[in-house]
Amino acid sequence: MSLAVGTRPERATGAAARQSPSEGGSEFTPLLRVVKGQGLLERRTGWYVRTIAVNALALAAVVTGMALIGSSWWALALAPVLAVLYARTAFIGHDAGHAQITGNRSVSRAVGLIHGNLLLGMSYAWWNDKHNKHHANPNHVDKDPDVAADVLVFTSKQAATRVGFRGWLTRHQALLFFPLTLLEGLALKLSGFQDLRRQTGRERLVEGTLLVAHVAGYLTLLLTTMPLDHALAFAAVHQALFGLHLGMAFAPNHKGMEMPDPDGDKWGHLRRQVLTSRNIKGGVLTDWFLGGLNYQIEHHLFPSMPRPHLRLAQPMVKAHCRDLGIPFVETGLVDSYRQALRHMYEVGEPLRADI
Repeated sequence: MSLAVGTRPERATGAAARQSPSEGGSEFTPLLRVVKGQGLLERRTGWYVRTIAVNALALAAVVTGMALIGSSWWALALAPVLAVLYARTAFIGHDAGHAQITGNRSVSRAVGLIHGNLLLGMSYAWWNDKHNKHHANPNHVDKDPDVAADVLVFTSKQAATRVGFRGWLTRHQALLFFPLTLLEGLALKLSGFQDLRRQTGRERLVEGTLLVAHVAGYLTLLLTTMPLDHALAFAAVHQALFGLHLGMAFAPNHKGMEMPDPDGDKWGHLRRQVLTSRNIKGGVLTDWFLGGLNYQIEHHLFPSMPRPHLRLAQPMVKAHCRDLGIPFVETGLVDSYRQALRHMYEVGEPLRADI
């Protein structure tokens, strides 16, 4: 298998796919030992405190700006800014869910509830449950909810069952992917409310109360700072760009990468995470824009690793994969979108051929 960085990976049909679970597990142990020895799994609570404080001040500044600008259409200029800050808020909630900020579960949950439910209107419990399943079995069609057949499909087997409007969506899903992400912010909110039925009484009370508080606070902010037509326009731009930002952050990570055969050999932790993930090259700006998720391989191997340590772990992970002959896929941001969209286009090809 090719070791070229930045190229589309070949299917893992050789030695990379034939490791037994015990062999796969042993491959990860030396890397874990080195990473621990470098202190990269130690938490950076101070870094996160500063990040949370800066984000909170920026959110407060936008709210103040909305109040000061008032009924002018210039208030809409703050909608993209708020969308970007919402994405920063989501990244903080994501890190809290992985216990990157602190090892105290109660504090992590509090941070997640504030940044997820209260500030974004996204259920922290729903997100954690879904995201943990994804991390345990990334790109596994039977176990990863992120590749379950829904609006989009990710395998030819999923595509084969699509008819009617869903078939039309699948035929054109590569073209529709980014336009559909404009609705992602609203879809995440809706999923959180729907998940309340699954939650236990106390959890449902806390989560539901904070979700309702977000909706009430958001509507109050808009309707008390600007006229109704301005408020509707602001909400549409804000929520659409927030969804687009999240889509741009999550799309490069796994789309178009290896998808384990449910009936094939099981991969150990190292191969299961590396072969299904893609890193994005870039500097500080890329790290900021993608919330550290551009180090997707390192993040999947070490979910509790603090965000600022992911860059430091990358050379060790890359060298370890090179020594084992495991492809370490890294590409540019634009090319990552191209690879993801090409995969979705190819999945829909049989349906277009039948027309």
